Amino acid sequence: MESDATSRDPGGSNPAGVSAQFSPRFSPQFIPLPAGFGVEVSGVDLSRPLSEDEFAVLRRAFFDHQLMVVRHQSLTPLQFSAFAGRFGPPEPHVIDQFHHPLDPDILILSNRREDGKPIGLADGGTYFHTDYSYLDVPARATTLYSVEVPCVGGDTLFADQYAAYDALPEATKRLIEPLLAIHHYGNRQDQNEKSRTVASVLTDEQKAKMPVITHRIARPHPITGRKALYAVSGSSFGIVGMPDDEAVALLDELAAHATQPRFQYSLRYGVGDVVVWDNASLLHAATLTHPDDPRTLWRVTLKERAAPAAAVLAPSFAGAGM
Repeated sequence: MESDATSRDPGGSNPAGVSAQFSPRFSPQFIPLPAGFGVEVSGVDLSRPLSEDEFAVLRRAFFDHQLMVVRHQSLTPLQFSAFAGRFGPPEPHVIDQFHHPLDPDILILSNRREDGKPIGLADGGTYFHTDYSYLDVPARATTLYSVEVPCVGGDTLFADQYAAYDALPEATKRLIEPLLAIHHYGNRQDQNEKSRTVASVLTDEQKAKMPVITHRIARPHPITGRKALYAVSGSSFGIVGMPDDEAVALLDELAAHATQPRFQYSLRYGVGDVVVWDNASLLHAATLTHPDDPRTLWRVTLKERAAPAAAVLAPSFAGAGM
């Protein structure tokens, strides 16, 4: 298990002594979200560099709550990227045509068009999934900065995979304990490239960069050690050693369990909100918006520093016979 450089705060919603130990401009207040996971943070200005001690407070809150929302920020692309990079090494998205011109670590998510061409990725991830679960070393955290909010819709749905795993029958936990899911880029539930809920379509060159790998279905969190269902919706297409029909049936059963409303929270964005979520313990899904209702976000995804895939089955899923 990857070591956590910060200790956990067992009591209260505010770390002890924050006002006495930190800059006057850093006075965080933490309000738990109503879903049983997630926390909203105020009293923090992310446009200035945070000290190690200050960032440790936010990092601890992030791992304690899985989802962290810092409201009402005003950030440049480089300020946002610098904050995001504190959570781990950034990994530019394979869809490189929508990288931010000032920083390729930032992926632009937008339904806006300029001169008839899209300026960002629209309709990305509109199904429950885990970011970068199709890579050898998967994503630790995803960070979003909300630049432009639509009048209707645009929420992100989150599903708590700690709680989903804990709620499984003991027999199911025993069944999945040794199992490795086979992952590659895509959405198991929708592979029609003309659909709005398919995984964002890659070019042939981009597909050639995406491997076929495996991850545990019941995966211990690399920081907390707590088990969660991992990426049972989205990029998981099979199970090692199991016939395809049986594997898909089991994955579909687990996905239906893991995305029940009792495990979900719908997050509404405001302009200037920074959102950070834990990919090892959450599934998430974007929600569709009307193409004429503008929505723009910047995204930086950070990879884990440890816990690589159990196996790399093929260097590319393109032509791998999956």
